[in-house]
Amino acid sequence: MKHELDPLLRPRSVAVVGASARADSMGEWSLTNLKRGGFAGNIYPVNPGYDELNSLRCYKSLSDLPEVPDLVLFAVSDLRIEQALDEAIKLAVPAAVLMSSMYLDNDKEPLLRDRVRQKIQAAGMLVCGANGMGFYNIRDSVWACGFDSRMHAAPGNASLISHSGSGMCGIIDCEERLRINFAVSTGNELSVSMDQYLDFVLELPETKVVGLFVETARNPQGFRAALEKAVQKRIPIVALKVGRTRKSAELTVSHSGALAGDDATYDALFERYGVYRVQDMDEFATALILFAELNPLGPGGLVTLHDSGGERQLMVDLADAAGVPLTDLGADTVAAIEEVLDPELPAVNPLDAWSRGGETAASQMTNCLTLMMQDDGVALGAIAIDRAPDGFIYPSHIDRMRQAGDLSGKPVALVASRQGTGCDPLVVATTHNGFPVVDGVSTFLSGVRGLMNYRDFLRRPAMKTTVADDEAIASWSKRLQDSPLLDEAQSLSLLRDFGIAAVRSQVTDAESELTALAQELGYPLVLKTAKLGVVHKTEQKGVVLDIQGEQQLLDSYKEMTSRLGPRVILAKMAPAGVEMFLGARTDPQFGPVVMFGFGGVLAEVIADVVFALPPFDAAYVRRRLNELKLYALLDGVRGSQPCNADAFCSMAEKFSVMVDALRGDLGEIDVNPVIVGNKECLAVDALIVGRNKGENSEH
Repeated sequence: MKHELDPLLRPRSVAVVGASARADSMGEWSLTNLKRGGFAGNIYPVNPGYDELNSLRCYKSLSDLPEVPDLVLFAVSDLRIEQALDEAIKLAVPAAVLMSSMYLDNDKEPLLRDRVRQKIQAAGMLVCGANGMGFYNIRDSVWACGFDSRMHAAPGNASLISHSGSGMCGIIDCEERLRINFAVSTGNELSVSMDQYLDFVLELPETKVVGLFVETARNPQGFRAALEKAVQKRIPIVALKVGRTRKSAELTVSHSGALAGDDATYDALFERYGVYRVQDMDEFATALILFAELNPLGPGGLVTLHDSGGERQLMVDLADAAGVPLTDLGADTVAAIEEVLDPELPAVNPLDAWSRGGETAASQMTNCLTLMMQDDGVALGAIAIDRAPDGFIYPSHIDRMRQAGDLSGKPVALVASRQGTGCDPLVVATTHNGFPVVDGVSTFLSGVRGLMNYRDFLRRPAMKTTVADDEAIASWSKRLQDSPLLDEAQSLSLLRDFGIAAVRSQVTDAESELTALAQELGYPLVLKTAKLGVVHKTEQKGVVLDIQGEQQLLDSYKEMTSRLGPRVILAKMAPAGVEMFLGARTDPQFGPVVMFGFGGVLAEVIADVVFALPPFDAAYVRRRLNELKLYALLDGVRGSQPCNADAFCSMAEKFSVMVDALRGDLGEIDVNPVIVGNKECLAVDALIVGRNKGENSEH
């Protein structure tokens, strides 16, 4: 199948500018890798200092070649790259790999990187890099990389796309258990970006999983489109996203010349498209191995077999921390295991089946694993053991994995309690035969959590969201453009127009109107300042709660207005309930992002919220509420009645639809608190800021 990146990634001819015989130079390895990878097309070394390199005729310049190559690998310094690139552009070379850093001492504006970017974009050239390590299209025998690498069998079933060169090499060169079909170090992405490579590998028939080492998304909309394509093709993606902390994000800017993007937005993006996010390179490699070598999971949890009671207990602790459910074995399974297990050992999962050892221990472990794996509540199993003294794994474990897997039809793996098995030939062969051998219990459990997350993601029902009213969209879009900062009363009015229940309220700047308004609303009441620009009213002592009568109302009004001006909001006191929060902001890369969780005056301190890309439906909200640390409050605690969480889920759905409908005009929204009672759910306070708001708020 043809792809737009074929001239770059599937060239018919390749030139290496800066080809060299100097040992371990980029010019030497660029040439060596093309031949080592079995490239079948024409290879043209280019260097005026040689007549022949690697048994190939060497040319003085690109202009001397007998044909215009599809791809040029530039293995020259930054001092020479611009001139060399100019020659390639003059010849209309369609694609290139730039591995140099694109940095010159005492450079002048525009800088080298910017000059090169402008030239290749004007020429329409497809470029991998700069400041990367090239790519390995192993399935098509194109190894376009200027650095040493191990041999790779083709084709593999895992693809790797990395902004980091070491992030790529740390996997493909150091992890023999993972079979790669394509890997690329995208570097600064002066021309081709991560989303385009992702689109390419999703079309490869062998691709079973894709790993992404992400610094940022330079083409956010293209990135979302590629993630959506992965969902449609049911190909899982594992992502290691750096830039989680402020310091790391700053390093991303200095390293790649691109904004890192808000980390919470990436969490929302990945959750939306079923991308499994890992925390480090060990988790990255292990998750890729498990996805690549195991069949998709069915329903149920994990069972593990041990030869140690202590390590069995450790598995329970670590599985709980990782959020991996351990299967409670059914009564029939327990009875069957008790028939073969030593009487002093409990027939539970995780299962210690070794006991005193002896002649029957090996067969006992095999039988127990097979019986556990056949339980209806099991999705996958694992043997969790220590390595032999020399780092070897015992062949008997491989035999029992194969028996249990064959009889149950379910995936099974072997996990060593500590790191160190990856380079053993038996480990590599066993993994490639569909029985992954991985290192470290926590790392393994992270991978299992990824498998389960993706299984559950694929089983989600399609979202069915409500539709915003066209008249409300048009009206409020204009108002936000005309007056970007809405006060509380206007903000609550906007919410109501989109079907979001809000507390009854009135605005006035006249003391003479208070009594009549109070009678209309009914006591108890809340009095709040409506001074424009006051964002956090509580901090300004601009809120009085639970006003029970007229005199208290008048006294409160006089005191408040003496400090904050005559304009106030008089609102009906909301019924008791749990204080929740709805919010949204516009991410510069991916547009509106919605937040929901627990609110009130301590919302920022509690920080118990989740992030999501709008729009979404109530079922989605209900599922994600379980991620909140304080979720139990909604069920009722210490005698309080359960809250109407369904009402909050419905409100959050309408809120997300509204945010999506007004995406071009909204900057920030803060609806806090949302009172969730046992019957109803009401928005009590709100602040809405348009995209063009000035900076004149009081905090």
